[in-house]
Amino acid sequence: MKNYIKHDPWCIIEEGFAADYNEITESLTSLGNGRMGQRGNFEERFSGKTLLGNYVAGVFYPDKTRVGWWKNGYPRYFAKVLNACNWIGIDIDIEGETLDLATCEVSEYTRVLNMKEGILERKFVATLASGKQVRVHAQRFCSIVDDEAGAIRYAITPLNFDGKITLVPSLNGDISNKDSNYGEKFWDEIHKETSFGEAYLEMRTKDTPFKTELFNVCTGMKIDLKIDGKKVDFQSLPVKEEKCVACRIILNAKTNEEIALYKYAVNLASLNHSVEELLPNAKVYTNRIFKKGFEQMKAEQIQAWAERWAQNDIIIEGDDAAQQGIRFNIFQLEQTYTGEDDRLNIGPKGFTGEKYGGSTYWDTEAYCLPFYLATADQKVARNLLVYRYKHLQKAIENAQMLGFKDGAALYPMVTMTGEECHNEWEITFEEIHRNGAIAYAIYDYIRHTDDEAYLGEYGLEVLIAVSRFWAQRVNWSSDKQKYVMLGVTGPNEYENNVNNNWYTNYLAAWCLRFTLESIAKVELQNPAALAAIYERVGFNAATETAKWSQVVENMYYPYDAERQVFLQQDGFLDKELLTVEDIAAQRPINQRWSWDRILRSCFIKQADVLQGLYFFEDEFDIETIRRNFDFYEPMTVHESSLSPCVHVILAAMLGYNEKAYEMYLRTSRLDLDDYNNDTEDGLHITSMAGTWMSVIKGFAGMRIKNGSLSFTPFLPTQWQGYSFRITFKKQVVRIGVRRGEVEVENLSNEPLQIMINDNVLHLEAHQSQTV
Repeated sequence: MKNYIKHDPWCIIEEGFAADYNEITESLTSLGNGRMGQRGNFEERFSGKTLLGNYVAGVFYPDKTRVGWWKNGYPRYFAKVLNACNWIGIDIDIEGETLDLATCEVSEYTRVLNMKEGILERKFVATLASGKQVRVHAQRFCSIVDDEAGAIRYAITPLNFDGKITLVPSLNGDISNKDSNYGEKFWDEIHKETSFGEAYLEMRTKDTPFKTELFNVCTGMKIDLKIDGKKVDFQSLPVKEEKCVACRIILNAKTNEEIALYKYAVNLASLNHSVEELLPNAKVYTNRIFKKGFEQMKAEQIQAWAERWAQNDIIIEGDDAAQQGIRFNIFQLEQTYTGEDDRLNIGPKGFTGEKYGGSTYWDTEAYCLPFYLATADQKVARNLLVYRYKHLQKAIENAQMLGFKDGAALYPMVTMTGEECHNEWEITFEEIHRNGAIAYAIYDYIRHTDDEAYLGEYGLEVLIAVSRFWAQRVNWSSDKQKYVMLGVTGPNEYENNVNNNWYTNYLAAWCLRFTLESIAKVELQNPAALAAIYERVGFNAATETAKWSQVVENMYYPYDAERQVFLQQDGFLDKELLTVEDIAAQRPINQRWSWDRILRSCFIKQADVLQGLYFFEDEFDIETIRRNFDFYEPMTVHESSLSPCVHVILAAMLGYNEKAYEMYLRTSRLDLDDYNNDTEDGLHITSMAGTWMSVIKGFAGMRIKNGSLSFTPFLPTQWQGYSFRITFKKQVVRIGVRRGEVEVENLSNEPLQIMINDNVLHLEAHQSQTV
């Protein structure tokens, strides 16, 4: 665990250049706006440790995966988010010496990500080998108002000399991904041009045998210059190189005179613009933001973030580390997904790195949806569900390739287009619980919004296809006289190819039950819609629902009668049952043990049985949950970012307050303190929604009971208080928790009923009560 980031309630602060941790800090200071994102790389050239990263939403490359052990049904390709044109570059030459923080002496260095305003700022003094000193003050942001644009103000001041300074702002498309094979590059140059103070570079993803969509991205820039705050005339010499365009500006600099370069840039993709209009639109867009100017764009950015924070902030009193942690998580979620486009989703690394391909996982439905349900307009969460509906036919095709039939759907573990593109067989074929997470998301959305019309429009068709898959995936065991599910991998990926994973079996039966209930609901509310769905999917109601009911009633669940706990899977008790304390010096085991040793151990990567108890806690009594938590938690190494938040929620419910707080710090500061030694690859965006759940569902105990919000809050001893807002069925409520009291404020125009510690409160519009 690292602890070099200064604790601050609103900022991520690096004081003093931590060169060895630079890739970590680049991840932590990443910026985004839902359409594009940029790691916290330096504008000037840097020859030290760095991971360049600029990403455009929805743009990917189908990298080849076919190798010697390829089998029928195996994905054709691995979709990866591409490192796109580097738009932030500004090379600095000082009388023949390159400004490079890896080769000069650096002092007075700070890098600050202001989360309140969405602005990254860097200040330092550099002493070159010649002894010349310059002060640099750089600011940049990805605009969430103009969401295909970014802006930079890069100011350099000579401190002890007069002389020539050359600035070369560039657009560089000659880049590759970190995981490229032998430095392979994935972009072809289509067009480039420069004129005075501006340049444009259009690139296209390389063609492949997979016949997926090719993407064009046009990156444009326009520059301006001020000296000591006054706009000046300057000469801009055009530069054209392979996959690169730039402007060279040579200035006679004077001591203590600030030269400020303003760089306005856009990234327009063929996902949103026709190929023919891409370049003209980029020019129009670039000129529009240039006319706005940096200060107006910055003011709009600050205002837009203020509106977001007013809706989604969690305020923690008395603990800067905890406050910084939760705001960092919320900030990155807001940067990654805005809900404006139902073709987009939330990659595990968002716009902060390339690991996991940048594609959609089950994390969205299991972890992210609750955050957007409670903090954003209803359409945002709805679009996340519509995204899956639009991929339903692909999910059916994915299942067909594995031998399933009659409209059964298996949603992909990893996807960009709905087609499975994950390249590890034990996950691709066996981690089928993702189907259940998508069904659960439909259930969660409806109970949170009362948007039951969604079932008739989209949801029921998805549920029927998923249920058809489960009905075919189980088989009858004459030995057990139960339905069983063989050869699966649960959320805990430290156990592969197991039989009767408890979580997967329980989730499958629940899906079938929920689909039967949803059919009955749509039949009552909209029989015409039900008839249309039956016709569209060829549904035999009598035969199929009878089979589903039979599976629900006769599903097998592994259980240890002596300990009275559910078993992860058949044979779990054959393992040597150790605790995490027994191997403390050997962690993280995924970096120190062989895969063979991990698979034979009892150690759990992430909550599995406990994930099921979190989802379906209303179906189990408190002592059952306690026994399973006490049995499994000591064996859990939490080497998945998705694990700690589930433990926070269950620990809080069980009254294990110190354990809940320990796990909260782990999830909220997972990346800030680099718990798992992997932050340099990018942030854990989807698990950040789990951090939000840790506070709201964990410490505040938020649940939905009988159609109303319910809270059973506790206050960690390290805090003086905390407060937050929740949107529920289009009503907004603010909850404030302090020692001995809870304040509830109805911020809506309609009356509200809410429960606090099983006490029912009735609040009129804009009324508050303290309990």
